[in-house]
Amino acid sequence: MRWAEDGLLLLDQRCLPLETTWLTLNDWQGVRDAIRDMAVRGAPAIGIAAAYGMALAARSKVERSEAATGLAASRPTAVNLFWAIDRIMALDTWDYGTVLREAQAIEAEDRACNERIGAHGAGLVPDRARILTICNTGSLATGGHGTALGIIRTAHAQGKVVQVYACETRPRQQGLRLTAWELLQDQIPFACIADGAAGSLMRAREVDLVVAGADRIAANGDTANKLGTYTLAVLARSHGIPFVIAAPESTLDPKTENGALIPIEERDPTELLEVGGVRVGPIGCPVFNPAFDLTPGKLIDAIVTEQGVHRAPYRFR
Repeated sequence: MRWAEDGLLLLDQRCLPLETTWLTLNDWQGVRDAIRDMAVRGAPAIGIAAAYGMALAARSKVERSEAATGLAASRPTAVNLFWAIDRIMALDTWDYGTVLREAQAIEAEDRACNERIGAHGAGLVPDRARILTICNTGSLATGGHGTALGIIRTAHAQGKVVQVYACETRPRQQGLRLTAWELLQDQIPFACIADGAAGSLMRAREVDLVVAGADRIAANGDTANKLGTYTLAVLARSHGIPFVIAAPESTLDPKTENGALIPIEERDPTELLEVGGVRVGPIGCPVFNPAFDLTPGKLIDAIVTEQGVHRAPYRFR
């Protein structure tokens, strides 16, 4: 995303990888809709976009609480959304220039944070590593560099990574559409796999490390992330493969004691019933379509933030 005089320029991730389309958003409602409809996604990027949405509201002299409430309702699981809104709400003034500078600071801080996550996490990557990941946790999901993908990027630059396996990440295929696109740009060797192929790869001893991102991490380390992450954690533990979560400190939610208290977003059934706008499920088919699942902290070998590598037992305060 980029800030311009007209407003927030946002790369529409729904169009990638086949089209590069930029949205120009000039009011907070447009930002809310872009978050809700997943034109922008990834917990850190959602928080950054929401901060810019608050700046647009301040520019239009919209009541601060109105914009905050509307933006907060866009997606319920990613804690970075609420963290960014709360940070703007804590400002002493609702002056447009002040709010814009704070939003820009949030973006710049996240980019620097990602670099530190990459540096800390690369220390967990063995030589000649084959790494499996899910969803998209790179520059498209953050202020730049990425969280889980940031670790992969840094480790690859150090000569440690020989292969990445990117789960397609059903039903919206963020791994196939977005992570593959980023890995191609960086010329990192990879292959996309069907989500259900991960277990076979692990059994064949083709995976040395699993790295995933997070949308919210409870005080005990329980982690909400893209649907399928829990399955990977169970498989990794069964096969003796380290399982690592990467996220900024702003994704930690110490006020939430455990994962059972994290709200899990359920999305439109058409995401599952349709592929590229073409219906593939029968008319009348019931659908359960959660966007996230919960991975217990006991299955996570390390949680990497910009502050360093955290190990179990997790007690975030």
